[in-house]
Order: sequence, then C-alpha cells, then structure tokens
Amino acid sequence: MNCFVTGASGFIGANLVQELSARGHHVRALVRRGSDLRGLQGAAYERVEGDVNDRAGLDLALRGCHWCFHVAASYHLWLRDYAPMYAANVDGTRNVIEAANAAGCSRIVYTSTVGCIGLPVEKDGLWLPTDETTPVSAGQMTNPYKRSKWQAEQVALELAQKGLPVVIVNPSAPVGPRDVKPTPTGQVIVDFLNRKMPAYLDTGLNWVHVRDVATGHLLAAEKGSIGERYILGHSEGNWTMREAFAVLEQISGIPAPKLRVPYALALGAAYIDETLSRFTHQPPKAPLAGVRMAKHKMFFNPAKAIRELGLPQTPPRQALADAVAWFRQNPPPPAR
Repeated sequence: MNCFVTGASGFIGANLVQELSARGHHVRALVRRGSDLRGLQGAAYERVEGDVNDRAGLDLALRGCHWCFHVAASYHLWLRDYAPMYAANVDGTRNVIEAANAAGCSRIVYTSTVGCIGLPVEKDGLWLPTDETTPVSAGQMTNPYKRSKWQAEQVALELAQKGLPVVIVNPSAPVGPRDVKPTPTGQVIVDFLNRKMPAYLDTGLNWVHVRDVATGHLLAAEKGSIGERYILGHSEGNWTMREAFAVLEQISGIPAPKLRVPYALALGAAYIDETLSRFTHQPPKAPLAGVRMAKHKMFFNPAKAIRELGLPQTPPRQALADAVAWFRQNPPPPAR
C-alpha cells in the first residue's frame, strides 16, 4: 500500500513509519521543516516537508496514496497562546481527512487519545478501567490540549458519519524506543534515570509498548470499522506510578522514589509555577493541566482492539525496558 503519515517524526509516527516500512509498504512521511528525524533512521520512506494547515500541499502530497494515518498533533500542557494548538489539532484534522478522502484513500486512521475516553471511576477503593462505551462529555476536557483533541475527534466522527472512511484510535500511554523529543511520559523515565525524581504523585496510567500502538494503527487500517474508536493499550498495563517506578528500579538499578506528594500540595505548587511563568515566559516545570490530570488514575480497557483488531500485547515491563535502553543510548539534550 502507498501510505501517508502525518507527524512522522514524532514518537508514535516514527514507530509507525518503521512498522509500515518493515512490512513492505511505501511510506510518504509528512514532516515539518527542521524536524528531528532520528526516530526514522533505518526506515525506508519518502520525505515530504509540509504542514497540516496547508490544504493545497496536502492535496498534492496525498496523490496516489491508499491509506492515510493522521498522527500529527500539537501536544502542550502549557502555552502562552493556545490558538496555534487548536489550529493544528482541530483545523488540521479536518484538512488532512478531507484531503485524504479527495485523494481516494480507502482508510483514514485518525490518532486521538484516551483523554477523549470517559474517565475511570473509583469504587470501593479500586479504580475501574473504562472503555470506548463509557459516557464522556466536553465538560471532562479540563485543559486546552484535551479540549482541542476532543474537538478534533468530533470532526473525525462527523466526517465518518458523512461516509468518509475514518477509523479512530485512542492510544493510552506509549513508552519504548525512538522517543526523541521526549514525550511527557518519556520525560518521566528520563528524569527517573537522571535521579531527578525525588517524589511521585499517586496517579496511574495504562502503559503500552509504542510498537504495539504503531501496529494497532496498521491493524486499524486493515480491520477497523469505519466510525469506530479503538483504545490502543495493554490489558495488564494499568499501573500506578509507584508500581511503574518499582519496575523501573528493577530494570535500571536506580532506587525508586519513596516520597508521595499530596495532591493538594502539588496543585498549589503548580498554581505558583504557572503564575511565575506569566512573568518569565518559560514553561512551568509542573503544568497545572498535568497535575489536574494526575488526580485520576488513567486506567483503560483495550479489549475491543484486542478482540477486533488483534492488537499485540507486549508486556509493559518490556516496554519500560526498551525505553530505558533507548534513553541510555540516546540521551535527550539538557533542557534550556
């Protein structure tokens, strides 16, 4: 198949290009000028420089493509101006899907997030994982990033209802190799390895190998039903941060933090941090949006993707081990 991938230099995008290339597909990779392409090393692909808000450029780049994977997104928990993020995530999604449809793509896979899935609830001291059927509303989108992705997912659903061949995937918390930037989740591992994690919040994530997420995109193109959503996660990956750090300690030999930060204290510190950012114009170390999301244990049930797509289930421990190996061989540059 001739495949078009937006966000190809990003964490999921680069791993997707690697998987598509390894399976013999021809890949046309959309990257922005100046993008770090280290995650694409070793893959065979055709590089196209462009932007998701350039509709004419998308129309040209998508000619002859059979599958389109719209992975690109602006992911920031704090910005001085959120308008460009909405433009990229919402308007860009409409541009890519409509251009892919005009080009005759038989499947258009849109990468959403589990942030658009209904939040888990606590019952008798346990957090119950949620799935694609859990009720959710715009009111649960508590920060600009989540709201922009929610609005983008609504665009994808709207276009699917009009007959466009759109399938939606909702990755949970991918970890593994080629996290060049790194992502916020990857930064947690980097900070752990650099012994800059003296304490932790009582939160949790559904940890999944990024290679399984990439494969899930491909399977969604092959087997996914139009207009459906699929959580790309791991059935046994619902770990608290304390549990994840315990595994990282075993893998790395670095002691895990023992001190748990009370949520109220973390929230207060985030308010102060963001207030200072208004004057320094530097991103806060602990964005308020991130702390608020940490109030919920983000546990999810990927059974639908496992059942209908055949989503692979690499053990989360292996995902963390591969991430540790990658970061030790490819340490991110020091933060400015």
